[in-house]
Amino acid sequence: MIRLLIYAGLAFLAWRYLAPMLRGTADLDRARRILGVGASASRDEIIAAHRKLVTRVHPDAGGSEGLAAELNAARDALLNGTEGRR
Repeated sequence: MIRLLIYAGLAFLAWRYLAPMLRGTADLDRARRILGVGASASRDEIIAAHRKLVTRVHPDAGGSEGLAAELNAARDALLNGTEGRR
């Protein structure tokens, strides 16, 4: 019984600390698809793709606040993942 509790505790800790790292890869792939950029896109390419799309979906241009927020989140995720790359 004690072993079962120990294994359950270890499994929980592994899930708690490793799952966010595994989800991060999927989130970056989704962000790339949203902005239409490749895995090797530079910071400038990510910003250019974001600007192009956000002008179409921004609420001031008749678009949706949710879509603009999703584009912003995708941009932020990719820029945080490409720091130091030009």
